[in-house]
Amino acid sequence: MRLLLFNLATDVDDPILGFTTRWIHALARRVEGIHVITMQTGRVEVPENVRVYSVGKEKGYSEPHRAALFYRHLLRIPREERIDVCFSHMMPVFTILAAPVLKRKGIPIITWYAHRQVTWILKLAHHLSDRMVSIDESSYRYRHDKFEPLGHGIDTSLFSPGNTHQDNPPLLLSVGRLSPIKDPITLIEAVHRLRQRGHAIRCILVGEAPVRDRAYAGRVRQRVRELGLEDAVQLVGAVSNDQVVHWYRRCFAHVNCSPADHALDKAGLEAMACARLSLSSTLGFQQTMGPWADCLLFQYGDASDLAEKLSMLLALPRRKVEQIGLDLCQRTLQMHDLQSLAERLVKVFAQVRR
Repeated sequence: MRLLLFNLATDVDDPILGFTTRWIHALARRVEGIHVITMQTGRVEVPENVRVYSVGKEKGYSEPHRAALFYRHLLRIPREERIDVCFSHMMPVFTILAAPVLKRKGIPIITWYAHRQVTWILKLAHHLSDRMVSIDESSYRYRHDKFEPLGHGIDTSLFSPGNTHQDNPPLLLSVGRLSPIKDPITLIEAVHRLRQRGHAIRCILVGEAPVRDRAYAGRVRQRVRELGLEDAVQLVGAVSNDQVVHWYRRCFAHVNCSPADHALDKAGLEAMACARLSLSSTLGFQQTMGPWADCLLFQYGDASDLAEKLSMLLALPRRKVEQIGLDLCQRTLQMHDLQSLAERLVKVFAQVRR
């Protein structure tokens, strides 16, 4: 099978999208070849049977220039080599742009989309795709007539339990961009409440603010100062995937404060894969958390509820905490392992190809 893959960024060092390179590696082991058309590149490390073509966002090309390059690649690749299936990963715009060309050539399109927003772009991409795939039902809010849930793709060879000891005092970790949707202020408020109760804890926020949220990031820092938490809360900025795994292994718990109806957050699952407690206000985590959901899920935006859950977990014997972490790790392996996702994707490719 030969695959055409649309990707937002193909860059091993990208702190948010670096994982897509690992997806490419996993798929490349299961197909004859892959041609990747990507919005932008950075450091590209792919197998020999993969070719990557950028439309030049990293070079500052304008949208018309990028569109022209996209069609140049799209028209040339199927002309020079047989393409069996197109997989559009979080790129509904590319799905729409490519559909007239691919449908004329009889090449089916599978689009991956994991976000709570339902836009006209998504609706049109849904109509033009042969299959829509995502993590689970909570991660895809549009029609389910073409939909198939496949789980997340966590590289459990990288995100795994290690020999790193947890920090003392206990470390709370939150990995994600500094944006209102991630609500780091709720975590900061919970840290304040825990410190008032005598818990000697620290908190690390890993991630940068997008340009549009720079003012919000300033409010986050201001709230840290207002609560006198400069010695307890640290913002370390964005780090690579290879570096963030060490933060997971050092922490007592990872905390995700996204809305209840948010798509399943990758960072929360990565922490579980490292056998760490992972608290969230997103209800989609309930299935993966299994029997531990009652003590790991908290009310969205409720710092008091989060502080109560953390206080209870901090009081548990170390052996119990380790038991919960290992169980979460096993559940993540079963439901969200990258290699298993790649197998499921290839089966979907074969189905639509037939």
